[in-house]
Amino acid sequence: MLGISSTNGRIPLYSKVCATIEERTINPTDEQAQACLRVCQMFSNYYKDIQLFRFDPESREVYIFVSDELQIMVFPSGNWSFLDET
Repeated sequence: MLGISSTNGRIPLYSKVCATIEERTINPTDEQAQACLRVCQMFSNYYKDIQLFRFDPESREVYIFVSDELQIMVFPSGNWSFLDET
């Protein structure tokens, strides 16, 4: 909803945007969730943007895409590895 609100005679400083996002429950293991947090923090410490973070419910693996050179898989065991596409 965009526009001016007449509540208390105040004009809002922002517009209200409503959106529906499809929600799916992901269920990583505790070890996997902690490993994902460590990996994401590691890239953040080096000022790297995480471009894509995806949990695959069929394989139960997490894919983290940082750049063409930095791609990581996090397995349900909590182990992770760089993907080497060469």
